[in-house]
Amino acid sequence: MDRVVTVDGQSVRYLAAGTGPAVVLLHGLGESSADWAAVLARLSQSQAVYAPTLPGFQGHDGAADVSADGHASFVGRFLDAVGLQQAVLVGHSLGGLAALLVALASSERVTALCLVGGGGLGREVSPALAMLSEPLLGEVGIAWSRTRAGAAQRAWGKAMLLFGRPWRIPAGWLAEQYRLARQPGFLDATLAALRDQVGLAGQRRVMLDRLRGLRMPVLLVWGDQDLVVPVAHAGRAAARLAHATVAVLPACGHLPHVENPAAFGRELVAFLDNAERQTGPAPADG
Repeated sequence: MDRVVTVDGQSVRYLAAGTGPAVVLLHGLGESSADWAAVLARLSQSQAVYAPTLPGFQGHDGAADVSADGHASFVGRFLDAVGLQQAVLVGHSLGGLAALLVALASSERVTALCLVGGGGLGREVSPALAMLSEPLLGEVGIAWSRTRAGAAQRAWGKAMLLFGRPWRIPAGWLAEQYRLARQPGFLDATLAALRDQVGLAGQRRVMLDRLRGLRMPVLLVWGDQDLVVPVAHAGRAAARLAHATVAVLPACGHLPHVENPAAFGRELVAFLDNAERQTGPAPADG
């Protein structure tokens, strides 16, 4: 399941499983491909599923382009590296913005699109993230989060912001967040990626006016208790899309695919089945 592929001379880690039409899962800001483990297991029963680690979030690579455009460009090169001409793109938060940018720039490569608490669909964002984008505050947070106590506090603080029900926080997710915070370069990349998209006024890039050009099926999945990106963004986006489906998962926050992977998986599988009936089968994995 754990694999490595070379993209532009750099080794990129990714998870992969299953055979069939290709689905690529893109994690969000300050996260990792491990977020998709439960969903990947469900999807791989009928799909070829890939979950790469986005540039900068593997650590150690201070030269990585962690901007939204950089991540979108990486997705195209990743598809090439693993031999995929087309794929369904599923993106969470920052990964959602990257997936959306790919769909807008190279619609022929994206057979269907799923945005999970996706970025770029409205200006509103959590005030906590907006404050972290300011000079010095982010750097102070990084310095503290690199310590053992700070890494643990960061994990729990993120959990309170991202989950709708605290008792649903998987122990594995907390452990992964602790590991990531202690990984050299990870927090710096997270802060740089945050500042690329978020400022005190909210999200910098809002793509609503460009959505009418998308013709592929689009699924918008939100948790009804998302404190990071308001669920209202899903409705605004759906009103501008030619083929949109909205799924709002109850009692979930900004990580519905982690908090309730069973419900998330049902929505995504139903969407993919319907999209395949509408558009015909996508090419199998390369």
